[in-house]
Amino acid sequence: MDAMTERAHELAAAGRLPAFVYDLAGLEAHVSAVRRALGGVELYYAVKANPDPELLRVLARHVDGFEVASGGELAHVQGLFPEVPVALGGPGKTDAELASAVHRLHVESPGELARLLASGRRADVLLRVNLEIPVEGASLAMGGGATPFGMDPDGVAGCLALLEGQDRIRLRGVHAHLASGLRAQQLLELAEAVLGYARGIGASEINLGGGMAVSYTDPDERFDWVAYGEGLAKLRREGETLRVEPGRSLTVYCGRYATRVIDVKRVHGELFAIVAGGTHHIRTPATKGHDQPVVPGAAGEPVTIAGQLCTPKDLLARRVPIALEPGDVVEFAMAGAYAWNISHHDFLMHPHPDFCYLGGRPGE
Repeated sequence: MDAMTERAHELAAAGRLPAFVYDLAGLEAHVSAVRRALGGVELYYAVKANPDPELLRVLARHVDGFEVASGGELAHVQGLFPEVPVALGGPGKTDAELASAVHRLHVESPGELARLLASGRRADVLLRVNLEIPVEGASLAMGGGATPFGMDPDGVAGCLALLEGQDRIRLRGVHAHLASGLRAQQLLELAEAVLGYARGIGASEINLGGGMAVSYTDPDERFDWVAYGEGLAKLRREGETLRVEPGRSLTVYCGRYATRVIDVKRVHGELFAIVAGGTHHIRTPATKGHDQPVVPGAAGEPVTIAGQLCTPKDLLARRVPIALEPGDVVEFAMAGAYAWNISHHDFLMHPHPDFCYLGGRPGE
């Protein structure tokens, strides 16, 4: 029984399940290894993946900055780390968000840039480009064709024209988060294409976004950060600043969602275990249409694990070969990203989960 499982059972005995259990020591080891692998490439963390303050405190020791996608995320991060550089992105920035004091502002369109220029403020910007290049194999495509994100080359040309003859809005380079769920070689191929475009318009600061593959079907399969860092080092030219902004691939492995079995029943021949909580706590499996990995237990008849919600979509994992009885503790791995923070917390008004940190705050 590992430390996270031990803590889950302690929480069960104290009546504190469902709960998220975060391994801060494991997160520290992982992000420090990523930092080493990237070498001279700047590392920003995409806060949207998980804004938990305890996780951010660990990450802040290793990253060069944070990437946020709203004024709320910005206020959250700057309240915790007022001195850490922050980049603000997102396709629908309000005037208030455009007026924010940030290290880099990712401009999404000529219209957004025109509003920024009209505000009279000073800012350092990256133009978000959406290049028409293949993004095959991606779990999500934000670029490579017609999407609401970024600009095609004509839009970038419009922005360059708007920037002429003034010095308040300083063009620092380009941003290109084109796809998610890609392996190192695939991301390197995209990076080569983005770098070629950036050099063509004279940009020397290039944010290549995130998109590193995470496998929920095989949690032991990890993104090859060493190969990615070595590949970027070969692509980078003297005088260029390269930046990446991963989210899920940094924090997903440090979290588990632990809960308890309420009921076990057979319906039309199929075995179901109903657990406390559900997708209103960890929406990831419903969002991605997958089975959330279950920490192995005693082998048993395949059982589908469902939550408490009055919807057939409240399924956490299907036909898991594990023996479960009412009262048993069940742990779901890979719950450190896009879990609690994207969930519909108050649907049916069930209690919120507890939160526990290993290697974190005193008294935990």
